[in-house]
Amino acid sequence: MSSDLPPPSGPPTEPARSPLTLEQVLAGVVMALIVLISLGNVVVRYLTSRSFAATEELSIALLVILAFLGSSTAFAFDRHIRVTFFIEKLPPPLRRGADWLAFVATAASFGLIAWYGAWLAFDQYRFGETSPALGLPQWWYTAWMPALALVVVLRLVLTRARRKP
Repeated sequence: MSSDLPPPSGPPTEPARSPLTLEQVLAGVVMALIVLISLGNVVVRYLTSRSFAATEELSIALLVILAFLGSSTAFAFDRHIRVTFFIEKLPPPLRRGADWLAFVATAASFGLIAWYGAWLAFDQYRFGETSPALGLPQWWYTAWMPALALVVVLRLVLTRARRKP
C-alpha cells in the first residue's frame, strides 16, 4: 500500500506576505545610515590614519532610534519577548488577565519614557546643552526618545484592539 499523495494540481502557492510597516521601512533606513557612517569612518581611518570619532555620537543616537523602531515592529506583529512558561499553565481567564496586565505594564513603561523623555529634551533645549563631540544641540538626539515611545504606545493599543477578546 502506497501512502504517496498525488502532486498538487495547481500552481505552487506562496505564503501570504504582510506589507512592510512604516517602522520596518524606517528601521531599514536607520540601519543603512549606521552602516554608511561606520563604513565612512573605516575608510577615512584606513586612508588617512585619522578617525571620525564624532560620528560615534550619531551612530549611538541612531541605535537608540533603531531600538524603539524594533520594539514598535515587535508589538505590531505580536512578536515581543515573553516568558510564558507559567502563563500557559494558567486557566484561560487568568491567562487573559495576565495578558492585560502585561499590556498595561508595557504601555505604562513606554508612557513614562515618553513623559520623562519629553521633560529631558525640553530641559536640554531650555539650558542649551550641546553634544560633546559635534557640539550639536543635545535635544536633537533626545527628542526622538519620547516621540518614538509614543509610537510604541500607539502600536501597543492598535495591536491590542485588533485582538479577539
